[in-house]
Amino acid sequence: MLKVQEIRELIKLVDESSISDFSYEANGTKVSMKKENGEVVQVAAPQVAPAVETKPEPQSETKSAEPKKEEVQPKEEPKEEAAASTVDYDHEIVSPMVGTFYESPSPEDDPYVQVGDNVDASTVVCIVEAMKLFNEIEAETKGEIVEVLVDNGELVEYGQPLFRVKKK
Repeated sequence: MLKVQEIRELIKLVDESSISDFSYEANGTKVSMKKENGEVVQVAAPQVAPAVETKPEPQSETKSAEPKKEEVQPKEEPKEEAAASTVDYDHEIVSPMVGTFYESPSPEDDPYVQVGDNVDASTVVCIVEAMKLFNEIEAETKGEIVEVLVDNGELVEYGQPLFRVKKK
């Protein structure tokens, strides 16, 4: 089973290389990455594979990729524009992998962090579940949480902003 750090290293190596597709399979674990316009656009795991792997195939076609980008970007841009005008932040905590976002260690527990909470670099802010592994995500900066960008149980992509932080 691949560790989170190993997956991060693979993503970095693929991103820095000239290859556009990469697949790795060992011990029942499969990681697939595709770059579009020089950027890594997907990381897939076996448990997520049926839902995630069906999306990249249409994206690799030029006709399908452009409308999907147009559909996704307008939805995100108004949020960012509205947020930029009302929320002041210096740093975004992003998802290091594709997975499911959880705001607390269990459904009965309080969220790790909420808007207004102060965090240190080692403060756990959420969990991203990938391949049935619950990966704790740390703030990696010191500051105050000014915005939570995703909902509990939501599927997140590699590099997707999860929180906005005002550094102190």
